[in-house]
Amino acid sequence: MWAPVLLFSMVAHEYAHAEAAYRQGDDTAYMLGRLTFNPLKHIDPLMTVIVPFLLWRIGAPPFGAAKPVPVNPRKYRQFRRGDIIVSLAGIAVNLALFVVCTLLFALVGVLGGAVPALTATLEIVQRMLGWGMWLNVVLAFFNLIPVPPLDGSHVFYYLLPPGAGLKYRQLQAFGFLPVMVLVWAMPGVLQVLLWPAYHLMGVGMALVGGFAVAPGALPL
Repeated sequence: MWAPVLLFSMVAHEYAHAEAAYRQGDDTAYMLGRLTFNPLKHIDPLMTVIVPFLLWRIGAPPFGAAKPVPVNPRKYRQFRRGDIIVSLAGIAVNLALFVVCTLLFALVGVLGGAVPALTATLEIVQRMLGWGMWLNVVLAFFNLIPVPPLDGSHVFYYLLPPGAGLKYRQLQAFGFLPVMVLVWAMPGVLQVLLWPAYHLMGVGMALVGGFAVAPGALPL
């Protein structure tokens, strides 16, 4: 039940980057067909399929990513403003989806109370919405971590002195290696960095847990 929810959430995240870039004056993603909700356009065979599958098979901590949206910051009408907006667009969409899933979870619970005959079907819907809450809040705060090439690094860069910021951005040359080190070698640090996600999910569960049509509708 979590797989289609995760796929949609990742696609929405990448679409938000493409849409934000287009609105800031960069048509690169649009011209390459990435301004779409078609998941095939956002799937990277290696990072979206092969790597997560292999990690799952060997019992390692899961890790994966969608195909990054190509952007050309030099086309932004205002470079700094555009870079920050585009970088945070995906995070904002994931947080918005968390709120939407939370509200829908409660509405489905109300419907289940009014029409008990639909309980079995609504339980499935609620389980998917529960995963939508959890996966979107994790995607939002994970991408906010200031480690290249995650979205948060593009914002953190502007908080550093010019020289330090330039050296910091050079870490992007290592691709996802710094993120993988964080995930596998420093799980304790990752847990601390994701504390806001756990806390916000806890708040959401406290608000809508009473609307669950069956035990276990929420993933935590």
